[in-house]
Amino acid sequence: MPQIGYTRVSSYSQNTDRQLTGIDLDKVFTEKASAKDAKRPQLLECIEWVREGDVLHVHSIDRLARNLFDLQSIVEQVTSKGVEIRFHKESLTFTGEENPMQVCMLQMMGAFAEFERSLINERRKEGMAQAKAAGKQIGRKAKLSAEQVEEIKQRISQGEAKSTLAKEYGVSRQTLYTATA
Repeated sequence: MPQIGYTRVSSYSQNTDRQLTGIDLDKVFTEKASAKDAKRPQLLECIEWVREGDVLHVHSIDRLARNLFDLQSIVEQVTSKGVEIRFHKESLTFTGEENPMQVCMLQMMGAFAEFERSLINERRKEGMAQAKAAGKQIGRKAKLSAEQVEEIKQRISQGEAKSTLAKEYGVSRQTLYTATA
């Protein structure tokens, strides 16, 4: 019975070392992406790859999905292929057989994961608003100053090529197009 793992962290600076330690796995799909939706390359490849009789190991429910709809959909997709899915942190196993208690637990844990994601987003927005109010730079600094943009617009109106100006100012054509739009 092949043992498959799916691990996920939200950013490249994080690592998956603590997930599924001590479990002998034949293949592992590792993702470094947000679980805001289910359109993640390694997750999609994992779902496509697993076969009847396989066991899919996931550290915890929130590593698989951060919203209830996606969670239920993924679990149903996997189990409908005859694949068992095990969530180790929650000690839950799904085989596709109807078990009202497990379904209830999955829905509750999925709702908590979704709630946690909402709280994270709320805190992020609050932090950004506070930083902005304090005069801190939010996001990437502009590559061109306001004066440079005006100068470029004037030169474009005089017939100079945008590609030439982009090279001169050391920016991509797209940056120049966006700045002068």
